[in-house]
Amino acid sequence: MPEFTHRQVQANGLNMHVVEAGSGFPVVLCHGFPEIWYSWRHQLRALADAGFRAIAPDQRGYGDTDAPQPIEAYTIHHLVGDLTGLLDALGIEKAAIVGHDWGGIVVWQAALLAPHRVAAVVGVNTPPFPRSTAPPTQIMRAIAQGNFHYMLYFQEPGVAEAELERDVRRSLRGFYQRFPKEAVTATKSRPPGVWGGAGGGVLDKLPDAPHGDFLT
Repeated sequence: MPEFTHRQVQANGLNMHVVEAGSGFPVVLCHGFPEIWYSWRHQLRALADAGFRAIAPDQRGYGDTDAPQPIEAYTIHHLVGDLTGLLDALGIEKAAIVGHDWGGIVVWQAALLAPHRVAAVVGVNTPPFPRSTAPPTQIMRAIAQGNFHYMLYFQEPGVAEAELERDVRRSLRGFYQRFPKEAVTATKSRPPGVWGGAGGGVLDKLPDAPHGDFLT
């Protein structure tokens, strides 16, 4: 079984945590929210076994990678710059890039902004979106229609932090439990980003599961 190699590299002005396995043509795996490199642990091994160099960074603001404070430090240009900076730091000219969830948005934009560094793109549950004609938050409010929308909830600085940091273990249990099939089916029937009724915080939509079935 391939071993994981952890290291810190300087990429685009960040101290970035990266996990690698295998050798061969490079494949960069970009996680979504609220995740870290660990989401790709199975794919890292599978790709390494198939003869690829699998690379999974903690993206900007996640895990053991730096988290700049200014909101303006998280534009798509910064995030794509982190990917190309990572390739520079690892001495890689061109790689296949794979993105899940919000990582999918990053990899599709990387193919547009830095096509000379991208050999192929895989979007896992995230199709390429054209540039919207209105601010994203305006579109999200129209979609939510007064219901709880997790992306809108995270817009007010300090609100989500206060809730999630109050009991970190409980917060992690909420996000990383394995939901029953019927709960997943109900979630799929809602508009994107909408997590149920109006009001409350994000943990009100994620039941506690102190002895639940967690993702492994």
